[in-house]
Amino acid sequence: MRILIVAATAQEVAPIVEGMNLTQTTDARVKTYTHGRHEIHALITGVGMVATAVWCSRTLTHTACDLALNVGVCGSFDLAIQPGTVVHVVSDRLAELGAEDGEGFLGLEELQLPGESTFVNLDPPSNQMLAQLPAVTGITVNTSHGNERTIALVIERFKPQVESMEGAAFMSACLISKVPFAQVRAVSNLVERRNRESWRLGEAIQHLGAAALRIIDAA
Repeated sequence: MRILIVAATAQEVAPIVEGMNLTQTTDARVKTYTHGRHEIHALITGVGMVATAVWCSRTLTHTACDLALNVGVCGSFDLAIQPGTVVHVVSDRLAELGAEDGEGFLGLEELQLPGESTFVNLDPPSNQMLAQLPAVTGITVNTSHGNERTIALVIERFKPQVESMEGAAFMSACLISKVPFAQVRAVSNLVERRNRESWRLGEAIQHLGAAALRIIDAA
């Protein structure tokens, strides 16, 4: 099976590929490995939805894949989803795509503009390891939340459980390319006023790597 692993940073993908056999470096962003019966392509897009959308689309155009996995860390709005937890994001939304109307927010539908802001994985891969992860809803943002007022507003508007800076862009690219996909993330922190001392980034990345490898081995 040919599997594409997509991550914003090399740090997030490092525990997954460290035991694999490197066979080729396509360019500065894509490396190819072998792992058991699988051919693994690891794409590092850089941070943000624009970079993720562009590099995912480019790679999926040039590389036919049987499965695409977006791996990375995220923040949690849901107090029941504590740092270190690995989740499967099955629905994601571009939270900032729309217009402010005083204290209100108008999405594309209300503005009667063409385009998509919500992406849902209606047919996730049949994978017993993936199925064991909590299924959650997410938002994708350009600016991660760290203000009590804006956190309260986004929770009221969309009721997200997690947020990232790339997830919806990855999902959009995979839906357009018609490739089976899953967005798998580990919670590094609760979404609150920025407090790096409370983050568990290293633990989250290690848990993410272990979960991703189980999914790959079960594919």
